[in-house]
Amino acid sequence: MPELPEVETVRRTLNELVAGKRIERVTVTLPRIIQKPHEPEVFAAALAGHTIQSVERRGKFLRIILNGLVLVSHLRMEGRYGVYKQDEAVELHTHVRFHFVDGTELRYKDVRQFGTMHLFAPGEDLTLPPLNKLGIEPLDEAFTLQAFKKEVAHRTTKIKPLLLNQEYIVGLGNIYVDEALFTSGIHPERTANSLKAAEWSRLYEAIRATLSRAVDAGGSSIKSYVNGQGEMGMFQHELLIYGREKELCRSCGGPIIKTVVGGRGTHICLRCQPLPKLRTRAKQVGQSAK
Repeated sequence: MPELPEVETVRRTLNELVAGKRIERVTVTLPRIIQKPHEPEVFAAALAGHTIQSVERRGKFLRIILNGLVLVSHLRMEGRYGVYKQDEAVELHTHVRFHFVDGTELRYKDVRQFGTMHLFAPGEDLTLPPLNKLGIEPLDEAFTLQAFKKEVAHRTTKIKPLLLNQEYIVGLGNIYVDEALFTSGIHPERTANSLKAAEWSRLYEAIRATLSRAVDAGGSSIKSYVNGQGEMGMFQHELLIYGREKELCRSCGGPIIKTVVGGRGTHICLRCQPLPKLRTRAKQVGQSAK
């Protein structure tokens, strides 16, 4: 699934390609992609005649800003956008086509068919699902160490599933959580409330730095991800731990293992990310008696 760096890269390329284009008509061939309004013909009719002003992002969602409307789009597993000439052959699994008056089209292709589109009045999109419960943006100025800790530091949840929860921090997925936890030396099964102040600082810096570097590299093309111009990301060549199970850690030379944490495949170097042994109840009782 595309994460923040990939969606941000798509946003940037689409903003260059479609901002200023006016929609003549819309063709929908897979109705379930359209979540609001539920009727694809109403969706298409509402967009006809509108001009795309800009493409923005909220977490892993694209916000296509038009004059008088906001289209919220989630790519899910393998959704992708591309701009084509209207006479170019339409590829298999192309489900939505935005026909522009200049003879080009914005096409949405989705092999897995999990993507979604919601249409809102301006401002309404931020107060209703799917955007209304999203957490803080990790690359915004508002994402400070203090704000980060306020959201999650007191929680008893394991740190990996906590970071994946979009209601606290948005945009982080399996790839970048594994990378940030490795960089900060934190085992993914540690509970948030067990982390020390220095560990929170390292994790905060690792999240910011990893995401920034990934955005600069155009994201990670692990499976089928490409940007709006059909170009692959390059950050997969810089990954330190994700996807490197059975290889040796570049920091310590120890083996990288893959396990499951919170239902997600998770890459760990046990030397660089030790899991502190819990004190036995007997030791706790003995110490409290002294």
